[in-house]
Amino acid sequence: MMHPTLQRAFAIRRALKVISGLNNFDVQNVIAVVKAAEIGGATFVDIAADPELVKQVKQVVSLPVCVSAVEPEKLLQAVAAGADLVEIGNFDSFYSQGIQFEAEEILAITTETRRLLPETTLSVTVPHILKLDAQVELAEALVNAGADIIQTEGSNSSKPVHSGTLGLIEKAAPTLAAAYEISRVVPVPVLCASGISNVTAPLAIATGAAGVGVGSAVNQLNSEVAMIAVVRGLVEALATAHTSYCAFA
Repeated sequence: MMHPTLQRAFAIRRALKVISGLNNFDVQNVIAVVKAAEIGGATFVDIAADPELVKQVKQVVSLPVCVSAVEPEKLLQAVAAGADLVEIGNFDSFYSQGIQFEAEEILAITTETRRLLPETTLSVTVPHILKLDAQVELAEALVNAGADIIQTEGSNSSKPVHSGTLGLIEKAAPTLAAAYEISRVVPVPVLCASGISNVTAPLAIATGAAGVGVGSAVNQLNSEVAMIAVVRGLVEALATAHTSYCAFA
């Protein structure tokens, strides 16, 4: 069963996930990120699937803790250590190594994870390397295989040519497009992640997403105060989007 905090946030389309990084095992940095996420008002946090890291994070925040990996066994071990939900995804660190995941591989990992963790909330990212119609097709297959949340991505494939607000919109365009198309065909929440900012978070909600995920916008900052400010800005942006949505619904 999905954590009540997540259920409510997705239901009102204001979920905010703060991602410390799939390959980030720097305990001090991860702790700073998750603390900033909680103080700033995030819904949940996403950390590397490491049992010891899970235990340390659970000691300092009360937010639901998601763990990310592409190995089902690692996810199983992290849940045993106290993780509340799991994510197959956050592929950015793999792309930088020249590693890509095709649809069949993601589906196989999802099927095995669901077998190992039949009761755990399961989120799966749809790789942006697939064409948009193939992303939609995979999202449907993932839900049929047991995915409870679908996450989109795309900042690695975006090519912003402008600075400022226009550049932020250009950076988020691929993940926004995926969220728009996928949210129309799957019965589960869609989390729009990768390249999202306070400018584009409301656009993600407008495309049909039930929330957003942010990583480098927070975890690359050197100051916890700055991290908190970014998280609060995103929370406020989502609140504005929610108010506008309710006004026109």
